[in-house]
Amino acid sequence: MATETVESSVGFRSERGPILGALMLATALVALDSTIIATAVLTITSNLGGFNQFPWLFSIYLLAQAVTVPVYGKLADTVGRKPVILFGIAVFALGSLLCGLATSMLGLIVFRAVQGIGAGAIQPMTMTIAGDLYTLSERAKVQGYLASVWAMSSVLGPLLGGVFAEYVNWRWIFLVNLPLSALAAWMLLRSFAESTPRRKQRVDYLGAALLTVGAGALILGLLEGGQAWAWSAPTSIAIFAGGALVLALFALVERRAENPILPLWIFTRRVIVASSLVSLLVGAILLGMTSYVPTFTQGVLGTGALVAGLTVGALTLGWPLAASQAGKVYLRIGFRFTALIGSTLATLGAASTLLIDENSTLIQVAASCFVIGIGMGLVATPTLIAAQTSAEWTERGVVTSTNMFARSIGSAVGVAVFGAIVNARIGDTDHPAPGTLSSAVHLVFVTVAVMALVMVVASAMMPSRGTNPA
Repeated sequence: MATETVESSVGFRSERGPILGALMLATALVALDSTIIATAVLTITSNLGGFNQFPWLFSIYLLAQAVTVPVYGKLADTVGRKPVILFGIAVFALGSLLCGLATSMLGLIVFRAVQGIGAGAIQPMTMTIAGDLYTLSERAKVQGYLASVWAMSSVLGPLLGGVFAEYVNWRWIFLVNLPLSALAAWMLLRSFAESTPRRKQRVDYLGAALLTVGAGALILGLLEGGQAWAWSAPTSIAIFAGGALVLALFALVERRAENPILPLWIFTRRVIVASSLVSLLVGAILLGMTSYVPTFTQGVLGTGALVAGLTVGALTLGWPLAASQAGKVYLRIGFRFTALIGSTLATLGAASTLLIDENSTLIQVAASCFVIGIGMGLVATPTLIAAQTSAEWTERGVVTSTNMFARSIGSAVGVAVFGAIVNARIGDTDHPAPGTLSSAVHLVFVTVAVMALVMVVASAMMPSRGTNPA
């Protein structure tokens, strides 16, 4: 291993406690920024204008984050994790500062892209560093800590965004990241000592550029198709065809590259392919539930925004609870059976949403979300750890970033699939009738259940135990 550790205990009082705290704080930067802006959109657009452009504040951030993740993963396996995550924090802080100073919607959109470029380094590096620092038996508990950050952020983000927008100034939604970024960077500089087997290798700039352009085009097409332009529009066709062509060229370049940015061997290892497929489905299912459960509870059951958020929050409560205990399970029965239990629970939870209608109670909706969250915690963590465990230090960054990249792709696919399903049922109206909305969201729940069932199949592809514990 590249990093020496002194104690085997997991927690904030151990030798590695300050590093774990820094990783959680860095994770919070990305997690909060994914949700904190949602409740401040109207305030921002009333100040800067460009209401019709505000969806790009979310799309451009996700796009920039997704396409840079594989690049950072390869860099981390070459120069080490520490410089990559510090670079990501610095770029994220710069983007936050620029967002806070933006004077137009176009400028804010561009600066959100800068934030996304920084976030693309932070998210996979926290997972990779955790994989380096902790043993196989410790990783699930650590992943539970990191998952809890996402859970808390999903609830606190919209609340903080609303407080800043209403009582302070919307610019502080972004400026608050500056002291948090500084603290996270300081903690990593002070506590994280990494001795990296640095290798002098030629950087695959062409591969990085082709992957960024090709994947970016496909994700952009999925995010904006059916919204900014019709699926059959020339723009949509050109974006998908162009992206596919560039990715085909990328594959040819990577076969000949001395040090490929995304080695093609990752597609030959069953554990990595299976874990990435699970991660893709997790991204899609999570997007579907967190987007349309609040819509259903508000538009059909007549609740307020806060209650709607708390209802779907049951999912993000169940996830870290299960993730923190997953280690005890997979050490006893193995990765495959743990993932199968988790995916089966997620399928049962998704199937229970098919019973939800206009007469359902909030408790029923929250219970379905909680079961799905428990299942997600038992499938997402073991599959990621299995993939990390199968890799050497020099491969772990690429393996982890591939898993994160798959989840981003899943989120983008989820946006496209669920958006198309709902729009086809409700049409162009901004105020669909409760019955129509209930019917549309029911189709989303059906699709989520099918995806969860596919996740069971993907889980069955996992190995029973790690082949190279580290």
